[in-house]
Amino acid sequence: MAVYAFVFPGQGSQSVGMGADLAQAFPAARAVFEEVDDALGERLSKIIFEGPSDELTSTENTQPALMAVSMAVIRVLETEGGLDLAGKVSLLAGHSLGEYAALAAGRSFGLTDAARLLRLRGQAMQKAVPAGEGGMAAIIGGTLAQVQEICAEAGKGSILEIANDNGGGQIVISGAMDAIDKAVALAKEMKIKRALKLPVSAPFHSSLMRPAEDVMAEALHKAEIAAPIVSIIANVTASKATDADTIRDNLIKQVTGRVRWRESVEAMGSMGIDTFVEIGAGKVLSGLVRRIDPEVSSLSISTPADIEEFLKSF
Repeated sequence: MAVYAFVFPGQGSQSVGMGADLAQAFPAARAVFEEVDDALGERLSKIIFEGPSDELTSTENTQPALMAVSMAVIRVLETEGGLDLAGKVSLLAGHSLGEYAALAAGRSFGLTDAARLLRLRGQAMQKAVPAGEGGMAAIIGGTLAQVQEICAEAGKGSILEIANDNGGGQIVISGAMDAIDKAVALAKEMKIKRALKLPVSAPFHSSLMRPAEDVMAEALHKAEIAAPIVSIIANVTASKATDADTIRDNLIKQVTGRVRWRESVEAMGSMGIDTFVEIGAGKVLSGLVRRIDPEVSSLSISTPADIEEFLKSF
C-alpha cells in the first residue's frame, strides 16, 4: 500500500489558464477561486484564467494564484473523491510559497488568510530590493560544494547565497546583481554544465530579503495558525513542523532562508514516503522528485482528468 506525501509547487509553475478547467467542472473549485477573489478584493481569478501573462507573473499575483490552484485541487479531491487528508496522506510539503498551500491544505491557515499572507509576501519581497540591484541564477550540474565555492568567491564584498537546493544537480543562487554576473562567469570557467541568470525581479531567499522578512514576521505574529492535521516538512529545516509556533518561525525564516528541497525529499523518503503527489499547476516538483530519488513514484494532479485517474487508484 502506497505511503503518500502531497507536495505543492512554487513560483515558476504558473501559466495563464491554470485551474480554469477545474473551475468549470467543479463547484468546489469555483468556490476556492471566489473566496480568494473576495479575500483580495479583486478578481485574481480573471488574471489566472485569462492573463495577461505579465500580470500573472507579477510576484504579488503569482503567489496567491498558485496557492488558489493547489487548493482548488485539494477541495475537489475532498468533495468529489471523499479524500480524508489526515487519514490517507502522511506528510505535506511545499516549495517556497507552496509551503503556504501545504499549510492551507493541512488546515493550519484558512484559505482567506493564506491568500492575504501570500499577497503581502509577494509585495514585500518585490519592494525589499530596488529593481535591477538583485537577481538569481541557476547552476546546473554542479555539486553543492562547488556552488558554495562560487558564492564565496563571486560574493566577496557583496551578498551571494544559495537560495534553492532543488536536487538533481539544480542549485539556485541569489544576491546582488554584480555578484550574480561574476558567479555565472565563474561557473563557466569551472566547466560546470550550465549557469544562467533567471528572469526574476528580485533576489529571493537571500539576506537581501530582510525587509520582507520583517514585514512577514509582523503579519505572521498576528495571523491565526493552527497545528496542521498532517505534519509539514518545512523548507528551511527539511524536518517536520507540527505546532503553530514552529510553523510561524519557519515561515518567517523562509523569506531569507534556503529552500532545502533536495533534503526535504530525502527526509520524506527516509520517513517511508514512496509516492509523491504534486498538487496544483505544472510538473516541476514531480520532475525534481524523480531526479532526487528514482526509487519513489511521482505524479502530478492539475486537471479534472488527473483527478479522475488518481481517484481510481487512491
